[in-house]
Amino acid sequence: MTIAVPQQRSSDALPAAAIRVVPRPVPGTEFFGEYQGSGYAEPRYLVRRADGQVVQLSLLLDLVLRQIDGARDLSAVAAAVTLAFGRQVQADDVSYLIDHKLRPAGLVAAEDGAETAVPRTDLLLALRGHITLLGRRQVRAVARALAWLHWPPIVAAVLLGVVAFDFWLFGVHGAAGPLAAVIKQPQLILTVLGLGIASMFFHELGHASACRYSGARPGRIGCGIYLIWPSLYTDVTDAYRLGRAGRLRTDLGGVYFNAIFILAMAGGYAGTQRPVFLAAVLFGHFEIVDQLLPVLRFDGYFILADLAGVPDLFGRIRPTLRGLRPGGRAAGQPSDLRRGARIAVTVWVATTIVLLAAEPGWLAWHAPALTRAAVTSTTGYVHAMRLDAAARHWARLALDATATALLVLPALGLTWLVARVLGRLLRHLRPPRPGPQGRHRKELS
Repeated sequence: MTIAVPQQRSSDALPAAAIRVVPRPVPGTEFFGEYQGSGYAEPRYLVRRADGQVVQLSLLLDLVLRQIDGARDLSAVAAAVTLAFGRQVQADDVSYLIDHKLRPAGLVAAEDGAETAVPRTDLLLALRGHITLLGRRQVRAVARALAWLHWPPIVAAVLLGVVAFDFWLFGVHGAAGPLAAVIKQPQLILTVLGLGIASMFFHELGHASACRYSGARPGRIGCGIYLIWPSLYTDVTDAYRLGRAGRLRTDLGGVYFNAIFILAMAGGYAGTQRPVFLAAVLFGHFEIVDQLLPVLRFDGYFILADLAGVPDLFGRIRPTLRGLRPGGRAAGQPSDLRRGARIAVTVWVATTIVLLAAEPGWLAWHAPALTRAAVTSTTGYVHAMRLDAAARHWARLALDATATALLVLPALGLTWLVARVLGRLLRHLRPPRPGPQGRHRKELS
């Protein structure tokens, strides 16, 4: 959430009784300090609410919030902020900022003692339905035990080992043979899927251990629904207190642990000569490529966001598109982003819009053929499942059920995604309604 302070406003002086009001902070609020490696023209300061949401503040708002301790009244807060800010701040200024900026953001408690209303986010392509798989204490213990793997000489050795193994697999041995051998045996396909799930969980441990190695504290590992697919995640919000290098290490820790997992599968093949391990290696490579795509909220998205110094790229779609329209930005009006960050964000927005907008057209053009193929394949798999159940071929039954789900779920997910993206883009391009300026709400975790 970005909260801007208006440069000019009109306000009557507060009565003496109002000046003696003592504002209270919301319990659990945590200060991260200045956002390091920021792509914004002005410094941004980060604060984490008790619900885990990270909010961006200006310097003045950060100073005001820091002085609110439940003991000082508005006059004392204003005096302390004036000393730290270097410019005169009055009690009515503090009152205005609290009432119009900090309290609506869920950072200052209500005056009547009522529960503070916390603004919720409505993110495009966000993870839904979080379920904890490994608690914060357990994650931190495991992350501490694995942090040594991020020591630079070990990282270099792992990457060199993967390069050498890939040269042998794709250039000498060949990858088609292991795939063909696994496809012929349904139970091996299930084994590869099981190893793939293990690789995804190990991927999350990579994020947690990289966060711990960089000096931040990882949170829980859980599972949620991304689009309509189950997806693992790691709470590494605390990495926002780190510099850019630490955040990038945290972002890349997942795919780095995928590389370690690939070497482990290579060792399994060297010891057993079973092709299932090579098939798992291919699964690991697909996972790395998938994670590095910056269009959706995967690792590549956060890597690009940290390189640009802009935490929520999707939150920049609206201002970027409006700035590109004729008259969208007044002549001489400065951008809130630095030049390099503005270029990177503009290129990302243009690329993402093209890719997301092209998908509905492609689907509409191929919809009849895709629908016929999906119906035919689904019908065939359902019939095969009945035969498998009758013959008690449980491994083949599980494989056919998995194949059926893999056919049906993407169709539902793409339909939902296209409708959601088109609706959001239309809202971004719609001219703003007259009235009070709304807040940009951004989830950074």
